[in-house]
Amino acid sequence: MSGPLRQALAGYLSVRRSLGYKLARPEKLLGQFISYLEEQGAATVTTEHALAWSVLPGGDASWHAYRLAAVRGFAIWLRTIDPDAQVPPAQLIPSRKLRATPYLYADDDITALITAAASLRFPLRVATYQTLIGVLAVTGMRVGEAIALDRGDVGLDGCVLTVREGKHGKSRLIPVHDTTARALDGYLKLRDGLAPDAGTPAVFISPAGTRLLYCNVHATWKRLVASAGLTPRSAACRPRIHDLRH
Repeated sequence: MSGPLRQALAGYLSVRRSLGYKLARPEKLLGQFISYLEEQGAATVTTEHALAWSVLPGGDASWHAYRLAAVRGFAIWLRTIDPDAQVPPAQLIPSRKLRATPYLYADDDITALITAAASLRFPLRVATYQTLIGVLAVTGMRVGEAIALDRGDVGLDGCVLTVREGKHGKSRLIPVHDTTARALDGYLKLRDGLAPDAGTPAVFISPAGTRLLYCNVHATWKRLVASAGLTPRSAACRPRIHDLRH
């Protein structure tokens, strides 16, 4: 980064991340916003420029409001070092985003999803997704936490999983039932047999021997949901993988 605004953005991101925030999407958006300011010849954040950038074509009102909220957070921090910076008013872009209603899975739903995973290509992919779905359903882990698990995080003798750097950078221990530990042990033995040269310590891997990617897991989840015959219960209640936590 170079230039006062980009240096300020680097400082803002550093401070927020020290508090446990990841900020992957806001970092990308704010970088784009600063590029916009540079194109406009603006020396600092103004409400006018923030609003104009936030409502650029693409996305709905909720997306525009999200973009403006990212700018507003940065502007609040920037004003502490730049008195000329303007903080856009809250709710400048009205947005009534519909909050999702948790999709509560019955035991039969979980069974149907695991059965659907048997139709995937490659034995390792089948085993990976069947085990992943089971672990998510019985532990309450987030998807990102599960795919971030390394071999050293799985203490099967003590039936404990270690989540490192979870939400807000927090770590925790998750005790699991003996049946879950045995299922994970069986998966790991199969994984080692099918991908002996895997170059990653990740527990859950792809047929290529690499750690699962978040976007690919979600794409596969949509296929499994369709194959299992699960349908939305309302506009706000659809079978999301995140809801396995419930």
